[in-house]
Amino acid sequence: MNNRSCTLSGAFANGKAFIPFITCGDPNLETTKACILALQEAGASLIELGIPFSDPTAEGPVIQAANIRALTAHTTTDSIFSLLRSMKNDIHVPLAFMTYANVVFSYGADRFMQSCKDVGVGALILPDIPYEEKEEFQASCDKHGVALISFIAPTSEKRVVRIAKDAQGFIYVVSSLGVTGTRSTLDSHVSSVISLIRQHTSVPCAVGFGISTPEQARDVARYADGVIIGSAIVKIIERYGVDAPAHVKQFACDVVEAIKQA
Repeated sequence: MNNRSCTLSGAFANGKAFIPFITCGDPNLETTKACILALQEAGASLIELGIPFSDPTAEGPVIQAANIRALTAHTTTDSIFSLLRSMKNDIHVPLAFMTYANVVFSYGADRFMQSCKDVGVGALILPDIPYEEKEEFQASCDKHGVALISFIAPTSEKRVVRIAKDAQGFIYVVSSLGVTGTRSTLDSHVSSVISLIRQHTSVPCAVGFGISTPEQARDVARYADGVIIGSAIVKIIERYGVDAPAHVKQFACDVVEAIKQA
């Protein structure tokens, strides 16, 4: 197994983790490659890669548009695996995939997890699979050493303890109701949810959905183990296209520096 898939917990070992998200193939896979390297150079702790899907129900308009651009560019699951296979010697931070159940089903769950193992992807995030239905994928994940990431949302209160006790890799704590996207304010309830989670597991908690500025990242890092930023980065890629990597790197550097101040 590639060492990166074995060091998922290492993303949280040296202080607070910065977890950026990009959609693979937006606007093309060469730009994706350059953005991955730029994020790594900027100090990302773990990079979350979106596999484009035609109906990304958890995503807001920014990432939905990125999915459309990637699919228009003929990005496929196989082409993403091929890209990561070609980069195995260049990527030194853990990787996670975020996609939807149908993508994994159509590819074949066991084949998908085997490919993750081969290219060093250590975690899988499926936002359309509720906790009660995760067993459909859990066996394949366990077989190939891929952590199936659990979500805890503001509406999860009655299930927080059960989800926390069963979590692996890290827990994706959703900051607010609704779809992904940038927000001017974040739900202050999240810190109390994390306090409850920590009573039942030592698995790190990373907060996502709506964090869009270095200042927000710093504030969230004061009570969370990690900060996930997606739409703000995807907006940069949308704006600059093939010239985006340098701008993505600068934004990521600003976020990393802000998180250090938490």
